[in-house]
Amino acid sequence: MKSIVLKLFLLTTMVCLLTVAIIFVGQTVFFKQFYAHQKIQDVQSAIQAYVEDERKAGDNPQALAELEQDFYRQHNTWIATLDAQGRLKFTDDFLMEIRLDQAEGFDLADAVLTIPLYSVMNAEDFYSDRPFPQPWVQEGEEITIEGIMIHGQPIPQRMGRDVSNLRSENRLENSQMVNKEFEILHNRYHSNGTKYREAYPGFLVQGTITQLRTPEGAAAARYANRLFMDRILAFQADLLYGDFDPSPGPHPVMDFSENQVNYKIFVERSQDGDGNAEYVFAMTSLQPVNEAVGMLEQYYVYVIIATILLVMLVSFYYSRRISRPLLRMNRVTRQMAGLDFSEDLPITSKDEIGSLSRSINELSGRLHAHILRLEEDIEKEKQLERTRKEFISSVSHELKTPLSVIQSCLAILKDGIAPHKRDYYFQAMEDEVRRMDMLIADMLELAKYESGTYKMNMDSFSIDAVIERTCVKLADELAAKQLHLYTSLPPVEVMGNELRIEQVIVNFLTNAIRYTPEQQAIHITISEETDSARISIENKGARIPDEQLERIWDRFYRGEQSRGRATGGTGLGLAISKKILEMHGVPYGAVNTDDGVLFYFHLRTKT
Repeated sequence: MKSIVLKLFLLTTMVCLLTVAIIFVGQTVFFKQFYAHQKIQDVQSAIQAYVEDERKAGDNPQALAELEQDFYRQHNTWIATLDAQGRLKFTDDFLMEIRLDQAEGFDLADAVLTIPLYSVMNAEDFYSDRPFPQPWVQEGEEITIEGIMIHGQPIPQRMGRDVSNLRSENRLENSQMVNKEFEILHNRYHSNGTKYREAYPGFLVQGTITQLRTPEGAAAARYANRLFMDRILAFQADLLYGDFDPSPGPHPVMDFSENQVNYKIFVERSQDGDGNAEYVFAMTSLQPVNEAVGMLEQYYVYVIIATILLVMLVSFYYSRRISRPLLRMNRVTRQMAGLDFSEDLPITSKDEIGSLSRSINELSGRLHAHILRLEEDIEKEKQLERTRKEFISSVSHELKTPLSVIQSCLAILKDGIAPHKRDYYFQAMEDEVRRMDMLIADMLELAKYESGTYKMNMDSFSIDAVIERTCVKLADELAAKQLHLYTSLPPVEVMGNELRIEQVIVNFLTNAIRYTPEQQAIHITISEETDSARISIENKGARIPDEQLERIWDRFYRGEQSRGRATGGTGLGLAISKKILEMHGVPYGAVNTDDGVLFYFHLRTKT
């Protein structure tokens, strides 16, 4: 007894302390890496979905803005779509147009230069208490622009009222382009600035501000995150200066740190709907995990102290209460392993030991019940095999009618009867082959009908034409039994699935032909009601026992078990009809008349 208690005490102590140590080391050492890795995978997967959604949005600025906002709300990650030049797409709400008057170095006079304002100023500057970001930035004002030409495109770097203003505090500046120019000059052209100007010639132009657009309301939120805008401008500078590989597909995730906060930057090159290159640029912060790890390090001091106290209490509990019930449990579970479920554990307490004893008793009872149920399942499997055979028989039943039509058409063609209708019979056979193919699919999808996952497509059609077409197809079967067919079919437009309703009518009429005695009558009528049409098919001379009226709709049910498959059917046709009508949401049923059986269903009329 002491040995068990001692082992439990030592094991509990080691497990608890080792668990705490593993959790502490894992969360303080590895959790950051795990979080960052998982975050990167989640964002990359989300970016792939964003690219597909962005392509569907096309050239719709509002749809793109909603995608960007939804992406941030779902993944706490800023995202933007850039064009081939690295500029934000759809910045018509935050730009400045300048008509150039004169230029130094390049022939840019009379050209109109469009500058996205997010590249030189903050969106929130427009809503601060001070005047406009710069008082001279107004429509109709003169402006001087200094920049460089990259691949024949003018890239503004600084703007001011005049040349002297370009070096003052009142200038507007694309700081990322300016910093990139300084870096290029320092690293690549530190000994020869002339070569830099040959590769990236500068320009100085003057012009007049002709249009100024600023975002309003929710649209300004797109430009409000200055840190994100700066990273986009830095990426644009790298792209224009050739420091970014523009090859298609995702690129390695980049690290960025600002104010002791770590960020991950994602870039993926794709194409828009016109085949033009574009880039998806995203940035996410890793700050939440840093704060969480810092709190955990302080929290684990208290966890370790509490764990030691808990281990002492648990070991005392083991020594007094657990050892005897454990031995009894061991004996009973050994008996259970030998499939002996005759003994139950006594439940003497309501604590964990009592709960465990109760669970073992429940396990014993369930195992015993499952063994008995297994024997029942074997019997059910045999029944299932019989059901499968009946299902195959049902397929044969459902294919009999179209095959009969095809056989009749082939016989007519072979005998050379009505040669002027040759195309008609070929078309009829083609229609039946198509319907057989769809019918087989319906057999396999009957389970879908019952599960509710199958969607029925609805449209308007003439129910009288469908019934007439069905009667023509089954004319030979009617003639074979010398049955009289009476119809009252006023033209009615109804709503439903024409092919499935035709299948219902075929099933009802075939059922009537099968059970109507020879030389008797079948009546088919259409009666219009307030918002629906009632279709009735009544056969004379045979009735269904009242106790069987509800069961005729069951799968595989036969009203007369003594009949063979050729004449008695399998019962699947009415089961399929039932599901089709239920999916239409219309009333249906079968009732005995004075001298026969009436099958009916309703369809909503076209309004």
